[in-house]
Amino acid sequence: MFKISSLLAVLLVPVIAGCAGAQPSPTSAAKAELAPTGSLRVAVFTGNPVIGSKNKANGEVVGTTAILGRQLAERAGVPAQIIEYTAVAKLVEDARAGAWDIGVVAFDPARKGVLDFAPPHMVVDLTYLVGPGSSIKSVAEADQPGVKIAAARGAATALLLQRELKQATLTPAENEPAVFALLKEGKAQAMAQNRYMLLGLADTLPGSRVLGDRFAAAEMTIVLPKGRTAALAFVGEFVEAAKQSGDVARAIEAAGLRGVSVAPAAR
Repeated sequence: MFKISSLLAVLLVPVIAGCAGAQPSPTSAAKAELAPTGSLRVAVFTGNPVIGSKNKANGEVVGTTAILGRQLAERAGVPAQIIEYTAVAKLVEDARAGAWDIGVVAFDPARKGVLDFAPPHMVVDLTYLVGPGSSIKSVAEADQPGVKIAAARGAATALLLQRELKQATLTPAENEPAVFALLKEGKAQAMAQNRYMLLGLADTLPGSRVLGDRFAAAEMTIVLPKGRTAALAFVGEFVEAAKQSGDVARAIEAAGLRGVSVAPAAR
């Protein structure tokens, strides 16, 4: 005869599985810090498709940050307000004024004075796009005297290369289109960005190549303006649950991203 204990075990399986990826609810303190204006203001940098982009047909801001931002707002019980940024340096600067509540940038310790970081939710290679006819075949070959490497001012790539380059010269530009223009015009020999973005740009510049190796891996992270401790703890719980439940993977798939993976669980 089928025992009651066995029946309970069967019935509890989906409950336990659901709890494993269950989303947390915020405390009143966390909700007040997370959405002080009553709406969750989600800053989306549309210059990097891994973070966000604009639908060309209707101008809507779309992508992983918009998807996860709306899910976080729903969990907190507040409406989401999407705020577009076309320059990451401006996004970071506006954190000082509290112009937004959450955003997504690549983790870099240089930003810790302005931003608080949740655990990363996505990982993507950082590498170089080189122009047509370039003899550069690896990241190491790019770091040579006379080589100019273009990157967006304030971007994680620029912050990292400022510390890491030994011989090549970092050439900053205001945003990603301006960086790409430097490469196309021959004013830089390489462009630094994430692999997904560079693969798309290479399709528009015949003869250009994305290098096979990388100089770093970028950890994409939900950030908050400095000092919102209770909200940060809630967002961290949300991120870990979203990774475990498959929500982050589904956001990556919905955005059509190549070469982007879900970050490992936080230790």
